[in-house]
Amino acid sequence: MSNNRVGFWILTALVVGNMVGSGIFMLPRSLAAVSNPAGTVLAWSITGFGVLMLALVFGNLALRKPELSGGPQIYAKELFPNSPVLSLLSGFMSSWGYWVGNVAGFVAVITTFSSYLSTFIPAMKSSAVWFSIGSLDIKTGNALNFIVCSLLLWATHALALRGIEGAGKMNLLATATKVIGFALFIVIALFAFQEANIGPFNAPHLDDDGQTVGLLSQVNGAAVVTLWAFIGVESAMVFAARAKRKQDVARATIVGLIIALALYVGISILTMGLLPGDQLQQSQNPLVDAMAAVMGPTGGYLLAGLGLISLIGSTIGWVLLSAEVPYEAARQGVFLRPFRDVNGKGMPRLSLWISNILGQLLIFSTISGSISQAFDFIIAIATLAYLVPYLISALYQLRLVITGESYGAQESRVRDGIIAGLATIYSVWVIYAGTADWKTFWFGVLLIVSGIVFYPLLLKQLRTSNA
Repeated sequence: MSNNRVGFWILTALVVGNMVGSGIFMLPRSLAAVSNPAGTVLAWSITGFGVLMLALVFGNLALRKPELSGGPQIYAKELFPNSPVLSLLSGFMSSWGYWVGNVAGFVAVITTFSSYLSTFIPAMKSSAVWFSIGSLDIKTGNALNFIVCSLLLWATHALALRGIEGAGKMNLLATATKVIGFALFIVIALFAFQEANIGPFNAPHLDDDGQTVGLLSQVNGAAVVTLWAFIGVESAMVFAARAKRKQDVARATIVGLIIALALYVGISILTMGLLPGDQLQQSQNPLVDAMAAVMGPTGGYLLAGLGLISLIGSTIGWVLLSAEVPYEAARQGVFLRPFRDVNGKGMPRLSLWISNILGQLLIFSTISGSISQAFDFIIAIATLAYLVPYLISALYQLRLVITGESYGAQESRVRDGIIAGLATIYSVWVIYAGTADWKTFWFGVLLIVSGIVFYPLLLKQLRTSNA
């Protein structure tokens, strides 16, 4: 691994690239569907503050516990230091859930890539029936989306196998391109902003049944959606073992969060002023449609091209992240030992193969239904899978504050305790808000709990290592 170290800028690019991925392209539509402008602004404010607290927790833990690398889920095993069995169970289940969330994450990015590519290939939107399998009609557009998503996945897989440094540099280039491009989008949107498109700031918001939704309920509904925008803030932490300097992990996390927050808030709010609410809610490519409304078809094509570059970079980052999670968990002893295998470039080959095969299975969601429906379903599942490891990180930081472990005798723990407490409250609140849709919640629980079938193999592995 010594030949595959990454520095501050590549770590920052992984943080920004993984956060500013599919969310920035689809969130304006998703937020318009669940809240009015007041609810959206309030949800962004709460989420931005909550994720900042989590980012500070991640950065602090990376410095205080550098031996525990691989992501926020890894701290679960440290919650039961006196019980090897409970430590193994909590570490494995947390790692499994976080891994599932990562796989769903890069599928969301890939499906968004397909959506934006359809700007250049109209056939990808075709509803004509291509062929039928029994009672299932396969539409031309859905089939093409499936093919494109699959090709992007496996091309990224081949690149990742060649080493993290090369893949990281490509991600850095794509991230720099999209940050510049989105900054220009914000400037253009400021001049083209139409207040009439937003309407009253606190206008009544109706649900699918035509019932008025209160502001608090709108914020709850937007909580999971806005949190999705920040999934990936822990990316530098996941690659801590590959960082040239441990200090870069904390710095990259905070700098990446600030860059992403500025882009998200600016774009999501300004887009509401470029498209009428009804059109925004129905859009499959909201940023492309918004730019096309301002600059004509040329503007839409330019934005779509920027989106494709951005999403390729995000796909690279997410695939690397997904493979790293079970690899690092296996190195920590809470995942199956074969996942520690690496190729000559130091890349976890088995982890890459299995992660991408699971991603391929999820990509089948594009065969039926629209891309936006697949995106909404996937991000709900992924976000709920992430929340448990986030909560565990905050609780572990609280444990360190209470016990004084890793702190000097005269070192103050008050600031870290307040930050960990606020991060815990935020994580619990979003979990509560995310359970409002019980169907999605139970499906997410099923995906996480499904990992229990492998637990007997881990127990056997534990007994063998202790023998």
